[in-house]
Amino acid sequence: MKYLIAGLGNIGPEYKNTRHNIGFQILDALAEASNISFNDKRYGFVAEYKFKARTFILLKPSTYMNLSGRAVNYWMQKENIGIENILVLVDDIALPFGTIRLRAKGSDGGHNGLKNINQVLGRNDYARLRFGIGDDFHKGFQVDYVLSDWTKDEQKEMPEKLDHCIEMIKGFGTIGIERTMNFFNKKK
Repeated sequence: MKYLIAGLGNIGPEYKNTRHNIGFQILDALAEASNISFNDKRYGFVAEYKFKARTFILLKPSTYMNLSGRAVNYWMQKENIGIENILVLVDDIALPFGTIRLRAKGSDGGHNGLKNINQVLGRNDYARLRFGIGDDFHKGFQVDYVLSDWTKDEQKEMPEKLDHCIEMIKGFGTIGIERTMNFFNKKK
């Protein structure tokens, strides 16, 4: 069984620890915990993670956030992975910081990365793990907020939150999305 786990973010050191790059951060944490590394490939940085007879293709698109659909579509085709085995990791300002929700499908919610994936794939019935970054910004400063670094208090909580996301990714591939949602979406 193969799965494509696409963590959304922007390439470049200036974006490394920003809220908008939580998708990259989750995959980096998984790679570090599993002692695997990413390779620079077409449309992204890719690593292969094996767990319980499953293969997870971990993708950090190099297309920048607003063109993430190109990378997701390319790797779906290249690895012959169906839409039901796609999981996109994304930041969400509609959720309080650290709230993590798994959904089987949904709208883009105004997120440009998801919007582009929906446009390129022509559908929105793929799973997404939404990581709450909160909405602590003044009107008109959303872009500055999502592209800013985590606060010191948020950084202290990140290791636990990242571990939680990693367990959800494993659950998605082993026990399925419904059971994973039922178990993890209820946890604080």
